[in-house]
Amino acid sequence: MHASTVRTLLVRGMIAGVLAGLCAFALAYVAGEPSVRASIAQEEAHSASAHQHGGEATQQGAEEEEEELVSRPVQSTFGLATGVLVYGVALGGIASLVFAGCLGRIGRFGPRVTAALLAGAAFATVYLVPFLKYPANPPAVGDPDTIGKRTTLFFLMIVLSVLLAVVAVIAGRRLAPRLGNWNAAVAAGGGYVVAVVVACLVLPANTDAIPATFPAALLWEFRLASIAVQALLWTAFGLIFGALAERALRPRRQAAAVAADSTAAPVRTAG
Repeated sequence: MHASTVRTLLVRGMIAGVLAGLCAFALAYVAGEPSVRASIAQEEAHSASAHQHGGEATQQGAEEEEEELVSRPVQSTFGLATGVLVYGVALGGIASLVFAGCLGRIGRFGPRVTAALLAGAAFATVYLVPFLKYPANPPAVGDPDTIGKRTTLFFLMIVLSVLLAVVAVIAGRRLAPRLGNWNAAVAAGGGYVVAVVVACLVLPANTDAIPATFPAALLWEFRLASIAVQALLWTAFGLIFGALAERALRPRRQAAAVAADSTAAPVRTAG
C-alpha cells in the first residue's frame, strides 16, 4: 500500500475516532455520570460519618483538606469530553494503521468488513478481556494508594491480551492450509481463550476490594455503563471508518480492476 494511501487512512481514522468519541461522550454523560455522582455521594456520606465519629482531631483534619482543583461540573462535561475525544483520536490513528496492514491479508474482505472485524477484535482484546480480570470501579471507591498498582496490572493485561491475539492470528494463518480456514480460526480462537484464562490465573488479583457498604446495584450500573460506552465507541468507529476507508480506497480498487481487465483482454491480430 502506497504511503499516500496510508496517510489518507490515518487522517480518516482520526476523524472517525473523533466522531466515535462524540458518540461515546454522549452515552457516558447520559448513562455513566449518574452512577459516578451517586458513587461520589456515597463516599462523601461515608467520610462525613467517619468524621463525626472520629473526634475533634479528625474534624480539624477534614477542615484542612484542600479543595478540588477542578470542580465536578467541569469534570463531568469538559473534562469527560476532552478525555474521550483524545482517546478516540489515539485509537483511530492506531486502528487505521493496523487496518492498512490487515486489509487483504486476513481474508478477501472489503474495507467495511475489515474495519468491522478490526473494531470488534480491538474491543474484545483491548477492553473486554482486561475488564473481565480487572473490572472498572467507580471513582472515590477503594484505596487511593493502590491506584498505581491497579493501573499497572490493567495495562499489563491489555498488553498480554493483544500479544496473545496477534499470536492467535499468526497461528491461524499458518494452520489454514492444513486445516482449512474455518477449522484454523476455531483452533486459533480456542488457543487464545485458553491462554487468556491461564494469564488471568497467573496475574495477581485486585486486592482493593469494594467496601461492603457500597450498594451492589450501583456498582453493577457503573460497570454496565463502562462496557456500553466502550462498545459504542468501537462500534461507531468500525462503521464510520469502514465507510470513510471504502471511499478513500475506491479509486485505487477501480484502477486495479481496470488494469486487470486490460491485461486479461485478448489481443487482436490484423487479418
